[in-house]
Amino acid sequence: MILQVNNISFRYNSRPVLDEVSFGLRSNELLAILGPNGVGKTTLLKCLNGILRPTAGAIMVEERDLLKMKQMEIARDLAYVGQQGQGGRLTAFDAILLGRRPHITWRVSREDVCKVDAIIRALGLEHLSLRNLDEMSGGELQKVSIARALVQEPRILLLDEPTSSLDLKNQQEILATIRHIVTGHGMAAVMTMHDINSALRFADRVIFMKGGEIFAATHLAGITPEMVREVYGIPVAIESVRGYPVVVPVGS
Repeated sequence: MILQVNNISFRYNSRPVLDEVSFGLRSNELLAILGPNGVGKTTLLKCLNGILRPTAGAIMVEERDLLKMKQMEIARDLAYVGQQGQGGRLTAFDAILLGRRPHITWRVSREDVCKVDAIIRALGLEHLSLRNLDEMSGGELQKVSIARALVQEPRILLLDEPTSSLDLKNQQEILATIRHIVTGHGMAAVMTMHDINSALRFADRVIFMKGGEIFAATHLAGITPEMVREVYGIPVAIESVRGYPVVVPVGS
């Protein structure tokens, strides 16, 4: 396992948010965390990245205790992309270059610049390269944030609603790129999502969360309408469209 999460819990003041969450993640695997608002998906990602410290449990990154690692050590192995990119008087190129910070010693090298160029081309961001962040739309900022995470060359990507600000075309392009990078570079990714059907199209496994706990963890073939109904409180059918499972609401 590249990542092992063992019984982590978390509280905001006295309010429990996560309760004994456990799962593992392998290289070349894309895991989607699903569930309605307020079940702890974002909190879970922040615990995995060391932004928040669990009140109980352990997180192991290839046998190393993440809770004992310094933030720069964590950044060499895990990259986190939040729900909303931040603007500012910084070009997209420079913002993406900041992703190389865990690897830069004394100065930016030619290799660092080449890797930024490669990611910009891979995500089709050439037209944004020299534009300032505060001149971009929410979707454009999100793509820059994802590019910055990818150029960081982590072993594990943590993505909180990576397609929330993107139109349909860009949603598919970003998820396909993440899928390709994870599969082709020995990485792994955990992404929270509200779009169940996108998760079923691109993920290897899904975890359904309910009330701060894992309600179900399964490969795609194991997802049932009953499982979705219990988590989201709505009856659904699961149909196959061109070989992909699609969740369809069927009324009350």
